[in-house]
Amino acid sequence: MFSSLPNALTMSRIFAIPALIATFYWPGHVSNWVALAIFGVAGLTDFFDGWIARRWGQSSSLGRFLDPIADKLLVAAALLMLVAHERIAGLDLLAAVVILCREILVAGLREFLAELRVAMPVSRLAKWKTTAQIVALCFLLVFDAAPPAWHVPDIGRLLLWAAALLTLVTGYDYLRAGLRHMSGEPERVERDDTKRAANAAPHS
Repeated sequence: MFSSLPNALTMSRIFAIPALIATFYWPGHVSNWVALAIFGVAGLTDFFDGWIARRWGQSSSLGRFLDPIADKLLVAAALLMLVAHERIAGLDLLAAVVILCREILVAGLREFLAELRVAMPVSRLAKWKTTAQIVALCFLLVFDAAPPAWHVPDIGRLLLWAAALLTLVTGYDYLRAGLRHMSGEPERVERDDTKRAANAAPHS
């Protein structure tokens, strides 16, 4: 349960959310760097909890349930605070909305497919999306605390849009896979394959 290291690391991401939110109300630019540190460490736990679980054979149903929830809560909290403090504003709000809507969509699909005992593995493109999303949020958390010559806000916005575009692609892929199971297409395909195999088998 929570006593295992992978699950403890997963829970640490959830516990990091109040601390991350608090940094937005601290005066001065030091808080930006503290927010980056909190978010960065939390992001590292996302890698290590899965790696340790596989390496030490500590995978569990609770961990598989909590891991995507912790990720989505952390990202949603960061996005909402960045919007509230106008580090994401104007047209960039559309990118944030796309990312949040996709997370809700995928969460719903996973819950539906779990009832059918159908796994929805993370694609390689989805991993790139997650990477772009985390890096973008890191830049936006620092924002104007960095020297102007570094163009940190501009890079953050650019990466946010890159993450949003990847979000649309991966979200569509997940939705298409989910709709196939909702319509019963995989079952029909399986039956058709069984019939073809039976017809192709030699008769005695």
